[in-house]
Amino acid sequence: MERQRRTKHGSTLTTYLKENWFWWAVTLGALVPLATLAWNGWRGELGVDPVNTINNLSGRAAMIVLFLSLACTPLNTIFGFRRALTVRKSLGLIAFIYASLHLVNFVGLDYGFDFALIWQDAALDKPYILAGSAALLILLPLAITSTRGWMRRLGKNWKRLHRFVYAAGVLVVLHFLWQAKAAERWEPLVYAAILAFLLFVRIPAVRQWLVTQRKRLTGKGVPAGDRAMRAVKG
Repeated sequence: MERQRRTKHGSTLTTYLKENWFWWAVTLGALVPLATLAWNGWRGELGVDPVNTINNLSGRAAMIVLFLSLACTPLNTIFGFRRALTVRKSLGLIAFIYASLHLVNFVGLDYGFDFALIWQDAALDKPYILAGSAALLILLPLAITSTRGWMRRLGKNWKRLHRFVYAAGVLVVLHFLWQAKAAERWEPLVYAAILAFLLFVRIPAVRQWLVTQRKRLTGKGVPAGDRAMRAVKG
């Protein structure tokens, strides 16, 4: 009896891993920068300027993971890779975690919770602070309402609310661009181009065209008669 239970448990675990390996791989991969930061912090290896190290790592990680979450739908649209949709929510939440860490480091360690100085800098000299703060304020309700319970409560409004993530993406790029030095602006411009592509493929007409081309190339969704005619012509 005990052996049968172990066999059943092992079979269940194997099935679970087969069905969810991609989610675990992507989620754990997205958390690697956070684990690296924690490990280096514990060992005292954050460099001569720990605040700047945390700022750079958390900021880039937030932006990259957010863009990865935005890439999930295009991956399904262009390549029919439906597994990508299963990690969209977890990537969005992890991006919010990195953005929150970025804010706490900035407000607490960099400015010592001197909100008057932060406001003065934001209003007069550093507009990137306003852009970054606005992006985080957008991500906050999206993170809170990411559960199935909130999806049921909000109904159709849930999708409308979560479309604001596109605005957050634009603000994140502006945040990065406005604080970058002139010689380093090529990097935020690369991210801007990536974001532009991710938003472009979401335009309904473009998305429909891409889906149609994918189905023609793969033969999926094409009537059997059409596939036969294509085979004869080929």
